[in-house]
Amino acid sequence: MARPARKHGLITRLWHWLNLVCIAVLFMSGLNISNAHRLLYWGDWGFAAEHAWLEVPRFPHWMTIPDHYNLAVARDWHNLMAWPFALGLLVMWIALIVTGRFWRELRTTRKEWYYKAIWADITAHLKLNFDHGKGKYNFLQRLAYGAVLGIFLPGMIITGLAISPGFEPAAPWVVDMLGGRQSARSFHFIFAWGIFAFFVVHVVLVLLSGPIRQVGDMITGGKAGQRGKP
Repeated sequence: MARPARKHGLITRLWHWLNLVCIAVLFMSGLNISNAHRLLYWGDWGFAAEHAWLEVPRFPHWMTIPDHYNLAVARDWHNLMAWPFALGLLVMWIALIVTGRFWRELRTTRKEWYYKAIWADITAHLKLNFDHGKGKYNFLQRLAYGAVLGIFLPGMIITGLAISPGFEPAAPWVVDMLGGRQSARSFHFIFAWGIFAFFVVHVVLVLLSGPIRQVGDMITGGKAGQRGKP
């Protein structure tokens, strides 16, 4: 007798929790690295304040890894977690494509991009109605997951490689494509905070939609036919 299907497959669940750990360590060690030079620039170079487009605030020790300023240790943590982060995302994308889940669950349709449809979806979310729409996820959920999986997370990997001194000689075209190393650093910062914003909204919506069931489903897999997490 076949086992009942799960709402969240094993690969999805493993990747979800691995990704959470990786992003937490990468983000907190990244804040420590940011404290070393808090100015962001566009182009290939930059150091002086008058050339910066943004001055990043200094982050307190309780937000950083390690919990004191140490650029070398922060870089070690950052590089250590970058590998499982990148490989985990690769495995997740292979699973999405091979199983057809990307096409079935995350693809948006042309009709959903009309103003009235988007506004109706926003209104339903404001009313805390997360079960509207067809399929496992509604439009805003698919849009958010698509942006994170297809733009923010891969963008973190590509820009992270571009700002690595050892990578530029091997693939200078990647750095050129991003507009220079300092531009890559700026994009890295933007993608990181975009992921943080998604994380905050994601946690809030999980709390509003039943955190015990949502977290339990992401551990056990849940039952097929239930709606996806917000």
